[in-house]
Amino acid sequence: MLQSLHYSIDIIRDEARQLIQKGVVSRQQPIYTLCRHIPAREWALVETELESSGFLLRDRVGDLMGREDWEND
Repeated sequence: MLQSLHYSIDIIRDEARQLIQKGVVSRQQPIYTLCRHIPAREWALVETELESSGFLLRDRVGDLMGREDWEND
């Protein structure tokens, strides 16, 4: 039995945040660069969720992250 996967925008943001913290992805890169780090069979689900949330694949990863609060400036 196949399990249905669902990517919420929060899960995508968490994944992007982890990739930024690891230094693998920059906030300035387009969102479509995340496809290198998400399995190809799951990317269509991610892309659909991004589009339904109003994001374009050419938007920056930083736009996806939104506003972040920093403890130390």
